Amino acid sequence: MLPVRKTKRTFNSTDAGDGVFTPGNKRRRCLSSPASSKAGPDLLDTIPDDLVVSILRRLASTSRCPADFISVLMTCKRLKSLATSPLVLSRLSRKAIAVKAQNWTEEAHRFLKRCVDAGSLEACYTLGMIRFYCLQNRGNGASLMAKAAISSYAPALYSLAVIQFNGSGGSKNDKDLRAGVALCARAAFLGHVDALRELGHCLQDGYGVPQNVSEGRRFLVQANARELAAVLSSGNETRSWLTLPHPNQTQIGGCPLLSDFGCNVPAPEIHPANRFLADWYAVRGGDAPGDGLRLCSHGGCGRQETRKHEFRRCSVCGVVNYCSRACQALDWKLRHKMDCAPVEQDAAGGDGDGNVQMEGNVDGDNVLVPMS
Repeated sequence: MLPVRKTKRTFNSTDAGDGVFTPGNKRRRCLSSPASSKAGPDLLDTIPDDLVVSILRRLASTSRCPADFISVLMTCKRLKSLATSPLVLSRLSRKAIAVKAQNWTEEAHRFLKRCVDAGSLEACYTLGMIRFYCLQNRGNGASLMAKAAISSYAPALYSLAVIQFNGSGGSKNDKDLRAGVALCARAAFLGHVDALRELGHCLQDGYGVPQNVSEGRRFLVQANARELAAVLSSGNETRSWLTLPHPNQTQIGGCPLLSDFGCNVPAPEIHPANRFLADWYAVRGGDAPGDGLRLCSHGGCGRQETRKHEFRRCSVCGVVNYCSRACQALDWKLRHKMDCAPVEQDAAGGDGDGNVQMEGNVDGDNVLVPMS
């Protein structure tokens, strides 16, 4: 005798007092939706690698901060593999590799080294500056900057010029003023404003080159014109800085042009490498490197002395120090002109007319360079 199959019945109430028995339908658990079962492969997997690399190269060159590039690395394994290829790393913008001093780790060091191996000039310059001034690996840092300079990277050319002017990493006898002027001239030809300004002061003062005041003045005016053109081409719609400053008005938040234009422009953007140098000792509990060494007083520089009395000191107040004539001129107009207070001439070693005592000229004698 076959067993009788029982049907499960449920009681559904329709009206009050009425009851109807109907067979219950057994619910089935849906393990997967119809849309997911019919979906095809991931669209990203259908894009060829060379096209993805081309897109990543464009993204790398236009990144505004390291987070823009890091977010790509965290997307998936394929994008991380393609984004860390030499073709992409060589195109990283200066802001994409803008490592902060407080976030400096061995991993960040290895990443910059990997970018250097990929051929990134920005990484060569940034890591070279960090190794030369912060990690005190003078030889390797200078060689990295030289590698970028050979490829006509203007900031590296100017940094090597400052090293030659000061004899950084060596003794006072290692100064090579003529080499510094030649490097400045090359960087200025490539459009580096600070190098053009430094070259103008060298010609005005006869520092490392025969004195030519009119030619030096022409270079200074050209540097100011390039500075103004850079601001105008930046798309800044605010023109409040294009005003003649009052003689007794203190300039705040801007950098006056250093010639006869008579208008104020926003302070130039600091290179991430210089920002790293400026913050390096601050995050380590002090504003000075120790051992009697001094920092360049221009806030946008960050370079440190590699030996005592390497930088030039203001002969009026004897407080501030500068690695270059360009840093001195910028800081004078931006800040120090309002802060400088005369001291005794014998204590300062100057003439009391706003001059900066330099350690030597071509003939090995001390010279006084007037401020702008």
